[in-house]
Amino acid sequence: MDRFLYLAMSGAKENLYAQAINNHNLANANTHGFRQALGDAYTVPVRGPVYDSRDYVQVRNEAIDFSFGAEQSTGRDLDIAIQGEGFIAVQAPDGGEAYTRSGNLHVDVLGVLRTERGLVVLGGGGPITVPPNENLLIGTDGTITIRPGGSGANTLTTIERIRLVNPDVKTLVRTENGLIRAGDGQAQPADANVRVVTGMLETSNVNTVAALTQMIELSRHFEMQIKMMESANNVEQTHNRLLGIG
Repeated sequence: MDRFLYLAMSGAKENLYAQAINNHNLANANTHGFRQALGDAYTVPVRGPVYDSRDYVQVRNEAIDFSFGAEQSTGRDLDIAIQGEGFIAVQAPDGGEAYTRSGNLHVDVLGVLRTERGLVVLGGGGPITVPPNENLLIGTDGTITIRPGGSGANTLTTIERIRLVNPDVKTLVRTENGLIRAGDGQAQPADANVRVVTGMLETSNVNTVAALTQMIELSRHFEMQIKMMESANNVEQTHNRLLGIG
């Protein structure tokens, strides 16, 4: 009975893991630029001295779905959406470099350009600082142009260019705080081919209907595994009673 019990336990454990991933996706269905996570499970045989006695469920590292989300018009000058592949380089809370497609930017009280989550946006020379201005424009290549306060209507000044990168998505990983980073931890070079459009935001790529359906399916699978564990326990108790009769 131990084989029956441990197999059911293994399945129930990984069902809980898959449910946690799915719930995280659902919680971020309205997060701009969010990329849903994918759970990946496979069977692993238990190696014995003579033959493989049984198989258990094992999960691989969490994968990321890099398919594009829909574009949403906002008309706001500091909202940008990446056209096609690519990411915006930002500074993670630990000082390292991370990447996002969330383009709802703002300038804080110190003039630092940040994302909605408060992450500092990086340019070619590091964190981008925006001087006081009467107007700000972001070009398709990420170049930030302002009209300084008190200047004429035709007086424009280029202050920095948002660092847009396009690394191989196979080398990217999601960290515990939800940020996307390079697997080797190295900063990625700017890619001049990445383009953005202003006044737009990219939505999450989570399909809420599919995620809700998967949540129900995973719950049923978990209940089935629990019932199998209960059945294994009942059979074991029956065996013990039969052995006790003799």
